[in-house]
Amino acid sequence: MIFTSLEFIERLSVEKRLYNRGAEYKTPAIKKLYKSNMMLNPLKLKHLNSIDNLDADMITLNLEDAIAPSRKKEALYNIALFLSHLKASKSFIIVRTNPLNAGGREEISFLNSFSFDAVRVAKIKTKEEILEIDKLLNSEKEIHISLETKEAFQNLATFGGIERFTTANLGILDLLTSLGLPQSLVTLDNPTIHYILSKFLIDAKSININPISFMFQEYKNVKSFRKWCDLERKMGFTTKACMGPLQVQIANEVFSIETDALIRANHIKRVFEESAQNGENGFMDMTYGFIDEPIYRDALLLLGK
Repeated sequence: MIFTSLEFIERLSVEKRLYNRGAEYKTPAIKKLYKSNMMLNPLKLKHLNSIDNLDADMITLNLEDAIAPSRKKEALYNIALFLSHLKASKSFIIVRTNPLNAGGREEISFLNSFSFDAVRVAKIKTKEEILEIDKLLNSEKEIHISLETKEAFQNLATFGGIERFTTANLGILDLLTSLGLPQSLVTLDNPTIHYILSKFLIDAKSININPISFMFQEYKNVKSFRKWCDLERKMGFTTKACMGPLQVQIANEVFSIETDALIRANHIKRVFEESAQNGENGFMDMTYGFIDEPIYRDALLLLGK
């Protein structure tokens, strides 16, 4: 917990919460493969107070659609207060802002002086918007986007070439609305949803960014959530948006690399590199059969090298 008690914060006005900011500046998160990305509402002080010790690989502090316009300043100041007292977190911390033309520019400028790992901007449509974020945002932070518009869905594969643009999050409900399609399509066996997931995944991978699959809203329906995770893992996703700790637990389990797969990858890496020193990049291994450079590269991918 960041604070041992929240009573004094609860008594503060919104403006005075900002005046009680601290001077902590946490170190950047260690790069790794992320399995779960949990969304938190910054109006819930108890949630903010636990961001130093949650099981989610990523934590997204949401300033956008879950926050009423009348309370957006309160949410922003709450984030500032807790981040300024955050000494360390085992999670990658993201702040999800509003669209650039709906307060996002001002939120990014305000947040620049606080310590977190990435900004995630909602309702992106064009590469030019990402380039603008690249200019607005302090250099040590990553750029993430919410892919929720038909324009971004159509053109994601053209958004590459921006070094710290690393991640796209699929907002499938908003995307369906943008496409003029009903949200009732979101079922495990719907071919349109499979196409959306596949296109999003391949387009993101083609520009070397991590695609994070959508948030499943029925947070108590853990059986269906697990089925979505299983499907998405088979497709090639490695990270799932989560609503609450139960979903985080399942995502962390489903998207974890199995021990046998890690043993195989480490073995292939070791024996290939030993063989390559002798000028041989293709050979028969007694344990895993034929190994050559494509198989070696796949092992490195699994190991996050």
